[in-house]
Amino acid sequence: MNIKTKLTLGIGSLVGMIVLLVSLSIVNLQILTATEPTSPAAAPGLERALFWISIVGGICIVIGIVMLTLLPSSIDKPIKEIIDGIKQIANHNYDRRLNIGNQEFQEVSENFNRMAKRLSDYHSSTLAQIKAAKNYMETIINSVKEPIIGLDAEMVVLFINDEALSILDLRREDVLMKSAKELSLRNDLLRRLIRGLMDFQEATASASAEPLKIYADDKESYFQMNYIQINKSDSDTSLQTEQGYVIMLKNITEFKERDSAKTTFISTISHELKTPISAILMSLQLLEDNRVGRLNEEQRDLAQSIQDNSERLLGITSELLNMTQVESGKLQLKPRVTKPIELIDYAIKANRVQAEKFNIHIEVQYPENKIGKLFVDSEKIAWILTNLLSNAIRYSFENGRIIIGARQTEDDFIELYVRDFGKGIDPRYHKSIFDHYFRVPGTKVQGSGLGLSISKDFVEAHGGTLSIESEVGKGCCFTLRLKK
Repeated sequence: MNIKTKLTLGIGSLVGMIVLLVSLSIVNLQILTATEPTSPAAAPGLERALFWISIVGGICIVIGIVMLTLLPSSIDKPIKEIIDGIKQIANHNYDRRLNIGNQEFQEVSENFNRMAKRLSDYHSSTLAQIKAAKNYMETIINSVKEPIIGLDAEMVVLFINDEALSILDLRREDVLMKSAKELSLRNDLLRRLIRGLMDFQEATASASAEPLKIYADDKESYFQMNYIQINKSDSDTSLQTEQGYVIMLKNITEFKERDSAKTTFISTISHELKTPISAILMSLQLLEDNRVGRLNEEQRDLAQSIQDNSERLLGITSELLNMTQVESGKLQLKPRVTKPIELIDYAIKANRVQAEKFNIHIEVQYPENKIGKLFVDSEKIAWILTNLLSNAIRYSFENGRIIIGARQTEDDFIELYVRDFGKGIDPRYHKSIFDHYFRVPGTKVQGSGLGLSISKDFVEAHGGTLSIESEVGKGCCFTLRLKK
């Protein structure tokens, strides 16, 4: 029975009740007002009519009460089922179906079930695609033979490959969706990686940071730490929001071993070359001694050429040895208190002959006010100044001048500088000139290309900096900045 029928019966019953009540009222009124019946024959008929009216009225009352009781529930129950179904769908329960028998709600029920089925099919296919894509990405990440760790913006581990788990000595189930900061409290290697990431966030990470040494594959391995920030661009506002980070460790063990072998080879060869070079120079000194015979002009020129090239070769050999000390980490500083003027005097004396040869005038700029002393390895710093002054002489014009001096800055640093007024260096090469074996293109003056790189290493070993200011045609100024 549908709601329309129920409603019709209910209304009919109410009308019947009303008619019955009115009839009873009329009959009772007649009985009460009449002193005697108008006709004896009419009395039985009146009683029968009153009986049947009572029976019909009673049935109408019962039907009306039943209909009025069932009618609200027949409307309220389907509506509640529909509301509950909508809530289930909203909570991603796409298996929910409605089974409402009422004809009025049958179409609503069918449309609801059709919608739920489509949502379920779409969700199943989308979920399958997401799972397939996730498995595919995990396969790709695990196929990479270098450690990779993915973090969200809150430092929660989103993914990690087998190589990273191996070197970290962790299990996947103990890492995924866990806070990397909390995990790092119990893992020294992960703590160092997170600390490096913090430096990266604060833009203090150095591109030339020391490689990470890890004991892996039953040997010492070296890894270069790389950090990648993942950002998401908003197409509407063109703003980028931080989504997370990827930590990648590049295995550079092979290159480290080759570099170590190269350094050892250069160190050995350089050390072995010093003995024959020293023997050549000693033989030249004996050859130039008049007690073993006089040399003619041509012989003296040849002897001088041999001596110049031998000294140059000895200088290159010394530079190579210094370079190998720095690269192998065997550089040992022997600091002592030193006055800056002592370092300047040493550099000038070491280059006096060369300056006189090219008629170069060296000027010293030193403040009249007393400046502080340096606590440095005086031999290393003197070597740097000597090398800078030698370069300035070689690249200056004949009859030119060079300024060497010292000054104390307001932030309690002491700067030693060497300025020349030669050809200058193109700003494009200001960074490259501190690289090993680099020489400015077009340079005709001979050199090993190691002096400035070694000087920079020596300065940085003291916690200082070596910088250049130069323009083409205006000369160069190298500044060595050291803490007092």
